[in-house]
Amino acid sequence: MHADQMMSRQVITIGVDADLVDAIKTMLKHGVSALPVVDQAGKLVGILSKSDFLRRAEIGTERNRGRLLTFLAGPDKVAFDFKREHGRRVGEIMTPKPVTITEDTPVEEIARIMESRRVRRLPVMNGDKIVGIVTNSDFLPAIARLVLKAESFVQDDEKIRSAVVAAIASTPWAPCGFNVSVSDGTVTLKGLSISENARQAAVVAAENVPGVKRVENRLSSMADYPAAEEEYGGDLVSLQEQRTHTGKAAGLSQARERWRVYDVAREVQAAC
Repeated sequence: MHADQMMSRQVITIGVDADLVDAIKTMLKHGVSALPVVDQAGKLVGILSKSDFLRRAEIGTERNRGRLLTFLAGPDKVAFDFKREHGRRVGEIMTPKPVTITEDTPVEEIARIMESRRVRRLPVMNGDKIVGIVTNSDFLPAIARLVLKAESFVQDDEKIRSAVVAAIASTPWAPCGFNVSVSDGTVTLKGLSISENARQAAVVAAENVPGVKRVENRLSSMADYPAAEEEYGGDLVSLQEQRTHTGKAAGLSQARERWRVYDVAREVQAAC
């Protein structure tokens, strides 16, 4: 999937010289949280978003630095903040030089950019012209369409089984003694997972295979084999002390056997 398959094509822009009140009215009227800012030639020069209004003199949220912080920030930074906190034109408070993408930018690259640059929207460009915008909310309908498409996909049980095995067997968290059976689209998973997260990951992997209707989880995990110190209220030393006080040698013998079972389970985990 690429940007042109998920972007909003009706982009509402605002001029760089527009009055700040007009920009606010436009955002409220159209129910948008940001406006791409263009110059007189229609070229993208910035983004005006709700976050640009957090520090404003009108509501008393401007920065009030002491003498030391003012000195450390420097006169240029202080002047820049003053301009944004008191500006009356869009160009005075907007975020300049926004990060952009093109129509053929893959969705995984879009997600990476949003995450690494901590932005919620990306203008989509065709040369110098803005042709759309992708926001984090655009991911929701895109995911829904793909999920519905996968759910409507039909294939025979053997192909489903092969796909499930392929999706899980090569992962670092693949279960030991892994077994998959499929009946009328219902997948049954069996084996020993290294953790509860690994068990859940296997289920999710199976659910994402096209044609799967339901997943029956019969995987066990290391969490199902509690450590001896968790089950008996202390380590082996404390159990030896308990035997000294109570004179019950059988309790220590039983604890040792439990430790042996736990060690075997850990060896199974390491072998995976």
